[in-house]
Amino acid sequence: MEVIEIISYVVNPKTNVLEVSFRLMEDTDEMVRDDSMDYSLAEEYGYNLEDESFDFFDDDFEDDEDSLFDDTDIEMELILDEDQLISFLNEYYTVNPNSLPKPEIY
Repeated sequence: MEVIEIISYVVNPKTNVLEVSFRLMEDTDEMVRDDSMDYSLAEEYGYNLEDESFDFFDDDFEDDEDSLFDDTDIEMELILDEDQLISFLNEYYTVNPNSLPKPEIY
């Protein structure tokens, strides 16, 4: 059992839930596995999944007082380091093999 590909992921900031779709080495291209877990589990396993190279607001960003929208209403999509996510999932499912979701055909 080895996670080799992340199909998609999303972290819900309100519930702190990571929803991830992935494939194992033994899965065919038509198979996908979906799981939802508390995002803080990664930290408990010693992983920082956030992509450190992603900088949405660089040093040149300046606040515009005439902005047409209130940026407090914007929900930023959390960008994860997929290599770290794969490593975390491999360790998590090795420790918790009964938590591994069954494959679904899509």
